[in-house]
Amino acid sequence: MLTNAEIGIDLGTANILVYTKEKGIVLNEPSVVALNSNTNEVLAVGSDAKNMVGKTPGQIVAMRPLKLGVIADYDVTSTMLKHIMKQISKESGFTARKPKVIVCTPCGSTSVERRAIRDAIMSCGAKSVHLIEEPVAAAIGADLPVDEPVANVIVDIGGGTSEVGIISYGGIVSSQSIRRGGDNLDEDIIQYVRKTYNLLIGERTAEEIKINIGNASPDHEEQSIEIRGRDLVSGLPKPVVLHSGEIHHAIAESLDHILETIRETLETCPPELSGDIVDQGIILTGGGALLTGMQEWLSERIIVPVHVAPNPLEAVAAGTGKSLKIIDKLQEASV
Repeated sequence: MLTNAEIGIDLGTANILVYTKEKGIVLNEPSVVALNSNTNEVLAVGSDAKNMVGKTPGQIVAMRPLKLGVIADYDVTSTMLKHIMKQISKESGFTARKPKVIVCTPCGSTSVERRAIRDAIMSCGAKSVHLIEEPVAAAIGADLPVDEPVANVIVDIGGGTSEVGIISYGGIVSSQSIRRGGDNLDEDIIQYVRKTYNLLIGERTAEEIKINIGNASPDHEEQSIEIRGRDLVSGLPKPVVLHSGEIHHAIAESLDHILETIRETLETCPPELSGDIVDQGIILTGGGALLTGMQEWLSERIIVPVHVAPNPLEAVAAGTGKSLKIIDKLQEASV
């Protein structure tokens, strides 16, 4: 029984992960909340709420309170966090009373956005809240030697933001953050299907297409998938077969934006560290690292070895939790 639990939270646009020292990742849920818009009562959180997206009656709204890596709806985020804290206490068997919490924030976030994250977590009864920048958390989670004077390059492609950071000696030497990620790829697919086939599809279908046949590399083995949506001309449901080549074409622009951000970050890197990058390469984390062909495509474009972290989806949350041990050193480096 712990009185003061220590937990790390990855407050992502697409998923929320919670890490505890004793049990590792104890929670991995989509950051979706289903609300009754008349009474503001929370009906479901996480996977249950995600299954409701696009399928609810008028008074029930399934929404994502975090947009582009930061809080878009403060009240709903607080409610979701309270719900999650309760769930952790129940599942982990310890009382998360007055926990010490460490949360990651995008490196491009403003002081107002950081304050909102801190306040939301304090309102759930946390004893103290430390903020850590996402690339540092991802590097710790990917087991990189963060506190040594060696360049570690992390590319974290999340749902709402993509972050590139060069980390050396426990701090960020150079970083860039763009508000583009997996959600933009889904949006690109929705727009492409709408323009090409006059077919309206939802976010969940777009995500399914991306996972099954999305490919970052232009030269790949062709795959296809049958999807269903609403025909914009007749208004009736209609099936369509999509091919991976056209999906690559649809998401190419967003991928190029991410590539450009990596290039810009590498260009601002001190020359001494550039040598390390050629040896060590770049580590990919976040859900975007799982896009088929991402690793090969990036290696070809930036001519530096690219590796995918062992557990890309959980790297940031694990790093957030592990950083509890070295938070003092990190605070000195990042503040």
